Amino acid sequence: MEQHFPTQRIIDEEGRIIDGSKEHDLTKELALTLYEQMHRIRTFDRKAINLQRQGRLGTYAPFEGQEAAQVGSALALSDQDWLFPTYRDHGATLTFGADMVRTLLYWNGRVEGCVPSEKHIFPPAVPIATQIPHAVGAAWAEKRKGTTNVAVAYFGDGATSEGDFHEGMNFASVFQAPVILFNQNNQFAISVPIEKQMHSETIAQKAIAYGMPSVRIDGNDAFAVYFTMQAAVERARSGGGPTLIEAVTWRFGAHTTADDPTKYRDQARSRDRVDPLDRLEHFLKHQGYFDETWMQQLQERHQTEVEAAVAAMEQFKAPDINDLFDHTYATLPVDVQQQKEAYLLARGK
Repeated sequence: MEQHFPTQRIIDEEGRIIDGSKEHDLTKELALTLYEQMHRIRTFDRKAINLQRQGRLGTYAPFEGQEAAQVGSALALSDQDWLFPTYRDHGATLTFGADMVRTLLYWNGRVEGCVPSEKHIFPPAVPIATQIPHAVGAAWAEKRKGTTNVAVAYFGDGATSEGDFHEGMNFASVFQAPVILFNQNNQFAISVPIEKQMHSETIAQKAIAYGMPSVRIDGNDAFAVYFTMQAAVERARSGGGPTLIEAVTWRFGAHTTADDPTKYRDQARSRDRVDPLDRLEHFLKHQGYFDETWMQQLQERHQTEVEAAVAAMEQFKAPDINDLFDHTYATLPVDVQQQKEAYLLARGK
């Protein structure tokens, strides 16, 4: 089936153009924007890992290696579109306009981090694949309202083994919802390699059963991601219905900071992968777009932004213990009320 769904790319690992039909679209402005956003979210990601190791942030899901997939897809959306992320897609949400301080508060388990965004960003889905039917429903609602807004559901390869994936695909197909089902196939569902969790050769081919167009792309090629997503979005806006995109990528690090990937994966495979930022940097240099002064200013600007967000996050007053108890039930059950009272008594409150 791979011959029917070849992995499409626009630049190779060395940043050289291999799809001449897109050469005129690879503008300096687009290339620099993609690189800038990818560098920004990587700066955030590495800082978040360091914060967790220092005990200043809770368990965190890193995304290094998947920056091209997240930035390229999010940049193709418009302000009024809907974004339904997993727990690993804060790179996409930051690119789409999520607040960085609020994102850090979320990963610190703070209720302030769960306040709805002014953008159409659904809360990160920790249960696998549950966000897919939600995204399809939001897209269908926009269609019924007569807007041209679309929704995108992000999910990993493991999600395609869940019923929510198939239910969402079927619903999207039947109602021709303006939704993009964006799969980041990083080839491991936590510790389970893709060949042990599905027998089909590609994820893209799963769309055949639902009469839905699909495409398989190199998820580490920011240009391939951007233009594929752009085409799917335009198709959805014009009434063409849903699209399944399989972006083949790789997470360099652990599933989360509570995970040890060396227990189930040869980490030499990560060293052999071409970094998506390096690939785009090679392109910038080949085209004469790269400038050392610009790069230095970029690094300083992103470091300053991230450090300011961390400082703002850490200035929040201590969390209110009542937040643990008071947002689940209208009236607390007796056993939960007793637990709350016992805890407050132990704390001398």
